[in-house]
Amino acid sequence: MNQVHDKLAAILASKRKEAESIEGMKSELRRQALLRNDFRGFRTGLFQPGIVTVIAECKAASPTAGSIVANYDPVAQAKLYEAGGAGAISVLTDREYFQGCLADMQAVRDAVRVPVLRKDFILTEAQVYESVASGADAFLLIVAALTDDEFKRLYDLGRTLQSDVLVEVHDLAEMDRALEIDADIIGINNRNLHTFEVDLNTTEELAPEIPSDCLGISESGVRTQEDVKRVFDQGIHCLLVGETLMRDGDPAAALRKLRGRPS
Repeated sequence: MNQVHDKLAAILASKRKEAESIEGMKSELRRQALLRNDFRGFRTGLFQPGIVTVIAECKAASPTAGSIVANYDPVAQAKLYEAGGAGAISVLTDREYFQGCLADMQAVRDAVRVPVLRKDFILTEAQVYESVASGADAFLLIVAALTDDEFKRLYDLGRTLQSDVLVEVHDLAEMDRALEIDADIIGINNRNLHTFEVDLNTTEELAPEIPSDCLGISESGVRTQEDVKRVFDQGIHCLLVGETLMRDGDPAAALRKLRGRPS
């Protein structure tokens, strides 16, 4: 348990150092972010009650799985996702632990027409400006990684900049924090941050807390049509799927199969 906590702490410590490195660019990033007027509707495109929508994820590796694919090509992968009907594309931009970078997200956005999510550990205002300036249509905020003040400040900043913000929660306490700031996109991560085990019971437990006008997303662990039906039955119609699609030899077909409306 302590080793896992130390791992999470190490990730956040590393990311804070990385975030500090762009503080000197904050004013210029803010200027660029304020000029954005080409947002693709992340929430509006995915919020289709009664229809399964999927955020398909591009990632080369993870702290739990290690390297996922040998020849990672996020643009080629994203094009297959789009062909398979993905409602949005998520791109991992963390370099140290996920072997991604911001350029991956920018290249993906240039190559597809659907909205693109920046998936990273966003901890500072400079990172929010950077996300928006770099073309993200939405970015991730992990409630467990932020204090209440940081969480509200970064969320409000993103919305002020016209970006959508995916708020990720793992338990009821974090769900309460998300609801307190009226988050309109809440992702339930089925991966336990303390054990790294994945359990769809997390979605079943937390889904009833999500208001009807909020986009609820089930993240991690959705691999089969049975899994889709399980979360669908809880009122969650949007999925974020990464590793399963990354490992599939035909991700477009796999995505079409997941999107088939549960019986």
